[in-house]
Amino acid sequence: MRKPPVSSTSALASPSIPAPGEGKRGPDGYVGYLLRQAAAAYRLRMERALADLGVTPPQFSVLTMLVAYPGLSGADLARLSLLTPQTVSLIVANLERSAAIERRAHPTHGRVRVIEVTTAGRALLERCKERVRATEKSLLEGLPPDEEQVIRRWLVKIAQEEAAGPEDGELAPD
Repeated sequence: MRKPPVSSTSALASPSIPAPGEGKRGPDGYVGYLLRQAAAAYRLRMERALADLGVTPPQFSVLTMLVAYPGLSGADLARLSLLTPQTVSLIVANLERSAAIERRAHPTHGRVRVIEVTTAGRALLERCKERVRATEKSLLEGLPPDEEQVIRRWLVKIAQEEAAGPEDGELAPD
């Protein structure tokens, strides 16, 4: 069914959208929405900080995890990077094409491929980390260290609780 055309003389006015920090986008909004809003703002800052290096935030995450936890499988890399296996597969292919990583045959498992960060990839990651540290420093500017630690512990607690699964008495999702 098609909607009837809207007359150009119609007095349909779109409600004004509040700026971040106002209305439901502010302190009275749902915590989940505020987390998502903050994550989107952070991702945009990361994209801007890494753009001229030719690295995306997901590529940064994959490189970081590969250096921190050598020998990861693609599935483990996806879980740690909070990405889908398909996305990680594309990222790995792009990082390999740019010579930031190499895939080699596993020494004992013929079908398994080991992903290693190259010297060039490690140098690139260090440049990225400088940018990310500066971005995070600007985010935390003016926040007392004790409050930063409260926020960090709270964010970790949320992730740990989700990883642990439903508590006793809670209904598991269908």
